[in-house]
Amino acid sequence: MALNICDKLRAGVTTATAEATEAIATEFAESIPPDVTLALHGNLGVGKTTFVRGLARGFGIKGPVTSPTFSIYSIHRGQRLLVHLDAYRLESAQQIDDLLLEDFLTTPYCLAIEWPEKISAWIPANALHLDLGIAPDESHTIRLR
Repeated sequence: MALNICDKLRAGVTTATAEATEAIATEFAESIPPDVTLALHGNLGVGKTTFVRGLARGFGIKGPVTSPTFSIYSIHRGQRLLVHLDAYRLESAQQIDDLLLEDFLTTPYCLAIEWPEKISAWIPANALHLDLGIAPDESHTIRLR
């Protein structure tokens, strides 16, 4: 019996290229509900933005997808709406209020959050958490909790 993408991700997936990571995310995009928060955990350079780029491709989004580190969030429109939030620079819950980010944390769309631990109190309980990492052989790992 073939495993579906969610089962594969729960078991853990290893990729050797950015393209392979994007392909996994593109496949995953087809299986997630339309109203979902994805918390992407991992250090710098593990492929969080690459994963979001794959989600965007799965949603039919054609434009560039880059890390919104300095703008905090970006909105991408395709067959589905994708909001990409990078919480790396957020230091307090007050900043969430000051920047009006609370409105983005209630999803009628796919919300992908990089550095979710920075805003963990604001992450919905039903969010899907993915751990991204780099193995000793420099391959990339993705695991759905």
